[in-house]
Amino acid sequence: MSQPPQQGGPGEPEGFGAPFEPQPGVYGAPVAPSPQPGPYGQSPQPQPQPQPGPYGQPSRPPYGYPQPPTVLYGHPGSPPSSPPEGPGGGRSRGRVAALVAAVLAGVLVIGTGVWFAVGGDDADDGKPVAKESGAPKKPGPEVTPAAGADELNKGRKDGEAKVRWVEKNGVDLPQGGARVRGPWFTGDIVAKAMYRTASGHSAEDGTRKWSLRLPADVCAAPTLPSPDGKVVLGLRSDTSDGAPCDRLQMIDLTTGKAGWTATVERTGMQDGLSHIVMAINGDVVTVGRTTLTDAYRISDGEHLWGTLPGTCQPYGLTSGDIALAAVDCRKRPSDDDVGDEEVRRIDPATGRTAWTYKVKKGWKVDRFYSVDPPVVSLRQGELNEKWAIALLNPDGTYRAQPVPGKEDFEVQCGEPGENLDDCVGAAADSDTLYLATKPAAGADGELTNSVVAFDLSTGKAKWKVPAPPAQTLHPLRVENGQVLLYLTPPPVKAGNGGGIMALGPQGGALRPVLRHPASAASAVTGLFDPTIRFVDGRSLISSGYITAETDEEEMDLRTMIAFGD
Repeated sequence: MSQPPQQGGPGEPEGFGAPFEPQPGVYGAPVAPSPQPGPYGQSPQPQPQPQPGPYGQPSRPPYGYPQPPTVLYGHPGSPPSSPPEGPGGGRSRGRVAALVAAVLAGVLVIGTGVWFAVGGDDADDGKPVAKESGAPKKPGPEVTPAAGADELNKGRKDGEAKVRWVEKNGVDLPQGGARVRGPWFTGDIVAKAMYRTASGHSAEDGTRKWSLRLPADVCAAPTLPSPDGKVVLGLRSDTSDGAPCDRLQMIDLTTGKAGWTATVERTGMQDGLSHIVMAINGDVVTVGRTTLTDAYRISDGEHLWGTLPGTCQPYGLTSGDIALAAVDCRKRPSDDDVGDEEVRRIDPATGRTAWTYKVKKGWKVDRFYSVDPPVVSLRQGELNEKWAIALLNPDGTYRAQPVPGKEDFEVQCGEPGENLDDCVGAAADSDTLYLATKPAAGADGELTNSVVAFDLSTGKAKWKVPAPPAQTLHPLRVENGQVLLYLTPPPVKAGNGGGIMALGPQGGALRPVLRHPASAASAVTGLFDPTIRFVDGRSLISSGYITAETDEEEMDLRTMIAFGD
């Protein structure tokens, strides 16, 4: 039985952290919440609900993957146009001029300033088609994942984990490059999708297990796959410019076999399908947009529900064991003003509401940093310049709000309009919220930051732990009473490669969990818009966007690096 709506917290939320400033460009990829089996990026099987990282800032920087009470994942950095600044950083990779030109020439601006690049192929618009290849265009022997790892392991020190395998791009992409969706883990497979191809690799040694050619560009994907290893991708209806993102394609990530397809039906002129928000909860995939959400059963493609009774409609859900929905209650979807919004926990199979939290009027749901417990990022203003975080009880009632003090915080998420559970930089358990501060120049002039722990019941800060000089820390999830964090490598030649660290409930000294080798630091910082996954003692860093100055460089780019003993 649903509970009556709970009113927002006391008073108007105060701006929290750095103001959100949408950035132009194509748009990076995000990562997300809900557990799933696999060697890295997800917690083993029954993971806790998805949970996004830190706060809703558009450029995403790296990493976490979901796990118990706190799920993580994330994408660091933003699309190409400027080098990502958060965890994992990454130097600006060429084709910037070409990318900007392509974006300006063939892009659609939707909603709150999200840019969507539209692609085509030689058959219909004269643009280049992506071609797969086992090696770069320049003559030379093919480099296997293991051989690529051997190169980065040279000079590895005692106590550092080894690079297990390295994947190179090997795909000739259209001008401007392409966004990467995933990675998703299931059993011993790591899968991803890019442009018009989905592929699966061995989580053990990186060898390609399968590759599936798609009929049009991938335009959306859930943060997590289903518990039995399936994913549903959003595809453009065709390869023409401006084609709607209205085609669904189910794929079995274990075998690479394509399953059912479906077309999301437009319900009216206001039903925008230029972009969609996707989530997976058990055997259900949901497709959200401005006016409504449609749900389909993953096992057979059956449409389960669409427009719900009343004027309030969900426009995006979180993936994982718990489905939290952002709900818009505007009477007219075309209204420019922000109407009443709500957070609801719903049954993804029926659309029925379990509880409702009413957001203060004028504020809108930005992201979900955690689903269990619920931690919600809220925004206000035309440019989302005001920011607040609501800490809720498991039943959706208001609990508290973090008290930032003089600290400036930063959570890195995907572009506006993308999945709501794709952040990195925040993690929570039943009584504590961990947030990363915004990187700032330290005594040596290099960027560094800290992690602050907040009491969920009072919102007050408990402690603060700084990152080592010239490095930044990013909370991933809470596990066994300690928060796991990704530590970026310092500038090249600084002597260590960062890795996975841990802090106990009382803070204290950082404890190394998995040290990445310093010999691989430059390779890691070279990954654009990186996504971090860590589980079962292994980590995986994957590029979220692929682009380079030349086709040869693009083909030879490293795209995934796996670490572990």
